[in-house]
Order: sequence, then structure tokens, then C-alpha cells
Amino acid sequence: MTDFPWLSVLIALPLVGAVAVALLPRGRDALAKQTAFAVSVVVAVLAVVMATGFDTGGARFQFTETHWWIKQFGVHWALGVDGVALVLVLLSVILVPLVILASWTDADRSGGVDVPPKRSVKTYFALILALEAAMVGVFAATDVFLFYVFFEAMLIPVYFIIGSYGGAQRSYAAVKFLLYSLFGGLLMLVSVIWLYPLSARPASKGGLGEGTFLFTELNTMHVDPTTAKWLFLGFFVAFAIKAPMVPVHTWLPDAAQQSPTGALVLIVGVLDKVGTYGMLRFCLELFPGAAKWATPVVLALAVVSVLYGAILAIGQVDLKRLVAYTSVSHFGFIVLGIFAMTTAGQSGAALYMVNHGFATGALFLLVGFMIVRRKSARISDFGGLQKKAPVLAGLFLVAGLAGLSLPGLSPFVSEFMVLSGTFTRYRVPAIIATAGVVLAAIYILWMYQRTMNGPAGEGTEGILDLSAREKWAVAPIIAVIVVMGFYPQPVLNVINPSVHHTLARLDRPDPRPDVTGNVAENGARP
Repeated sequence: MTDFPWLSVLIALPLVGAVAVALLPRGRDALAKQTAFAVSVVVAVLAVVMATGFDTGGARFQFTETHWWIKQFGVHWALGVDGVALVLVLLSVILVPLVILASWTDADRSGGVDVPPKRSVKTYFALILALEAAMVGVFAATDVFLFYVFFEAMLIPVYFIIGSYGGAQRSYAAVKFLLYSLFGGLLMLVSVIWLYPLSARPASKGGLGEGTFLFTELNTMHVDPTTAKWLFLGFFVAFAIKAPMVPVHTWLPDAAQQSPTGALVLIVGVLDKVGTYGMLRFCLELFPGAAKWATPVVLALAVVSVLYGAILAIGQVDLKRLVAYTSVSHFGFIVLGIFAMTTAGQSGAALYMVNHGFATGALFLLVGFMIVRRKSARISDFGGLQKKAPVLAGLFLVAGLAGLSLPGLSPFVSEFMVLSGTFTRYRVPAIIATAGVVLAAIYILWMYQRTMNGPAGEGTEGILDLSAREKWAVAPIIAVIVVMGFYPQPVLNVINPSVHHTLARLDRPDPRPDVTGNVAENGARP
């Protein structure tokens, strides 16, 4: 089972499906949707089967494949997953078929707005499958150059989806997304290329004696502190844009407002996780000294993201922009946990990536269903939907409560771990970030009150409850949110070994309180 090229198949199958869908005759829209859905289900089933063979007590990277790609430049087709990468791959492939099911009419009427799509229905679903292949590839790549290729490849389908199937200002949003991402990608490319001559240095000078981009070899290399800081910044800025963190977050609200809902779930639910995954994997492990040097500034930016995103979410009048700003706040928590450099903080951050993907995915899907029905995303155009669409209102409430990390729902566990893990080493940032929990209750409950309670808004008279297709698209996500809220341990068992590897590379043992209540490393008194 371990000799089977699982990850290559999970990348190739969606690509083949995308080509097959794209080659269908014009007018075969139903067949295009059915084919895309069938391919995505097969990919999800194969990924789950692969995951059952993951050994939490085995090697760090499993299901590995290593083949020469560009031998002259030390580039390999190298794939493999550790616990963190595995759960993010599963997040990606589980969301895609649900997104396709929920997006059955996205390409027909541009997500509920009165702007006709520029391209055909089959192109939309082909782009979704191509995006799935890139998402699996970016989490599975263990060659840094290959990671960069997938990192940039994700931009292509997202750009065309936003620019061709989005709202009235879709061109502006698509170009802004592309420019931000390309700028970050350019900085990362400089750092990636820089790694090659550093690795080619003789071992006496800290190199490996041979140029390579393999992550498992690069993270044993010694880089002088000044060079490491520049390399760290090149990677970090690219990941901060992708995450997105304040102050390089402004592309997200515009992209969220203009994107078709299904694609938006993948952008915020999965693509943005590439930023935080990259910080955890590459920034911390390739440049541990530089990561410690940058930690005070990163923690400050993370806290600002938590509070700034939450405050701006409260003031939004557009449903999609509101949920987008909540994600800015949530990503602040994730970055906080990563750079706390404790077991609880980093495990909580990795778990938060998964939980946020499902919780925000459900929230965006339900918001999209509301927008399609009302033909508007303005909160003031809703009201009283609870009486007209009780199933929609009930699921919206559960997804919203997950967004504010209610105990019993999955985000609570990860948010608690992040805050407690941060508090053991950095008390002030943890205490300040806790205000984000209070602000989350405000923006979620106020949004629910304005849309679902009170008198019925004008124009909501004919709104219907969720169809069977829409229920099937959302119900599995809600089930995951509830189950993981009560029993997250299986996912943590997969994540924890990878986190221990990262902390060992950082040489940052967990602090523990001494008898006076002060915090000390390794139990030593400060």
C-alpha cells in the first residue's frame, strides 16, 4: 500500500478530470457538472483510503515519492505528507465535492448576481478540478521548488474563476488578487533560488555539498544568521499575503465580495491555509534562528489581525465581506499559535486550519444560498428568514456559533489550545487576543439577528428553504464541526508528531510554571 503513488494519483486524477470536462461538447452542462462531481468524489475516497494507512508512530513523511525532475538544478518531483499536510489534503478533497454540489448553478447565474459569466459552465467546473490538483500538490510537495510551482499554479484557476464568474467588480478583484499573490510569490522565488547555492556549499561551510531543493535535506543545513533573516522574510511575506495577515490582507474582502460562493469556500477554506502551513513548515524549520528573531513582530501582527479583522467585521454591511473579515481575525489566531512555539499552540494552530476550513466553508455556503434567494448580499435586505426558511436559519446558526468558537463545536478546541499555548510563553499577546473572542460573539450574533430574526425584510416574501441538494452540500460539514467539537483527538494524534519535529528543530521545549507561578524553559527557574 505504501508503494502505491497515492499522492501523484491524487494530483493527476483531478487534472485528467479537468481536461475531460473541458473537452465536453458545448451545451452538455449537466454532464460537465456530473463528471466533475464524480471525479471529486473518487479523489476524496482515494484520499481517505490513503489516510487509513498513515502510521502516527512511523516516519515523519509517509507515502513518499522522489524522482528527478530537473536534475541540472537539483529539482525533484518529491511528494510526501506528515500529519499536518495529511489533514490539510483531506480538508481540500472533502470540501471540493461539497463545493461542486453547492455550486451547481454558480456558473449559470454568477453566484446570484445579475452579471452574466464570461465563460461556459464546463469551464467553471474544469477550473475547480484544476484548483483541486494544485491544492493537493502544494500540501504534498517536499521539494521546495516544486512547492513554489504549485503555490503559483493555484493562482491561475482562481484568477479565471473570479474574473469570469464573479460579481460586477470581478475584474478589479481578480487583478488585485493576482498582483498581491504575484508580488509575494516573487519574493519567495528569490529566496527559493537563493537556497540552491547555499546547499551546494561544502559541508565545512554549512552546506550539503550538492545543490538541492529537498526539504528533508535543506532543514539540516546551516545558514548564517544574516542570510537566514533575508530568506525568512522572503518566505514570510509571501505566506502573510496568502494567509492573509494585516496589513497585506486587503485583497481578501474584495475577492470574497466578487467571487462565486463555491470558489470562495475553497479560497478561504483551503488556499489561505497555504500561508499558515508555509509558515509552520518552511519559515520555522528552514530558518529557526530567524523565526525566533522575528517572533515579537509576528506576534504583534497576529494580535492586530485578530482585533482589526473582528472590529471591521462588526461594521460590514455586506455578508461576504463580513465573513471575509472574520477570517482575517481567525488567521491571526492561527499565526499566534504557530509563533508561540509550544506544543499546545502549534497543535492548536494546525487543528485550527482544519476547523476554520469547515466552519467558514459552511458559513460561506449558507451565505451564498441566502444571496441567491434574495439577489442581494446586503444585510439590510434580509430579516425574518427564520420563519420562512427554518432549516437554513438553523444551519446558519450552527455555522455562526462555530465561527465564534462555541464550546461543543470544533473551532473552540483549537482556539482554546492556541490561547493556552501562547499564554504559557507570551502572556500579554494571549491576553490581548482573547478580546477577539468577545468581538466574535458580537459580529456573529448581530449578523444572525439582522438576517434571521425580526420582521421580514422587503423582498423576502418568496424565499424558500434549502433544497435537498443544498442540504446534502452543507450537512456533512456541519456533522464534522459537531463531531470534532466533541472528539478532536484522532486528528490531534495525527498532527502532534509533526509538531514535535518542528519544535525539536526550533529547540524550543515547552515552558512550565515553577512553584512561584513564573514560566521557565525545561522547568528551570528564571
